[in-house]
Amino acid sequence: MNLALRKTACRVLVVSLVALSFQTARAGLIGAEQAAAGTTSPERAMVLATLDRAEVVAQLQAAGVDPRSARERVQSMTEQEVQALAQNLHAAPAGGASTWAWVAILLLAALVWYYAIRK
Repeated sequence: MNLALRKTACRVLVVSLVALSFQTARAGLIGAEQAAAGTTSPERAMVLATLDRAEVVAQLQAAGVDPRSARERVQSMTEQEVQALAQNLHAAPAGGASTWAWVAILLLAALVWYYAIRK
C-alpha cells in the first residue's frame, strides 16, 4: 500500500510539473519613447496635480478652456516646456496678489487717509 501511494504521488507530481511548465513568455525590444512614456517627471506630475485642483478647474472653465484638453496639452508638452511652466507656478504668488498689488493698495490707503485727515 505504501508503494502504491508513492507511485501515485510521483505520477501526480510529474504530470503537474509537465502541465504547469508550458507557459509562454515573449521578449522583444522597445523604443526609447515607449520606455520613457511610462515615467513622468516630478514637474509634470506637479503641473497635472495643479490642474486637478477645484479652483483651477473653475478658472479654466470660466476662461472657456476644457480641463481635459488642458491635461492633454500638458501631456503633449516637451520636458523643457513643462519645466518652464513648473518654474512659473513656483514663482507665482500664493495669494494671487503680487508685490506691486500690495504697494498699490498701501498707496491708495495712504492717499485716502491723507485726504480724510486733511479735510
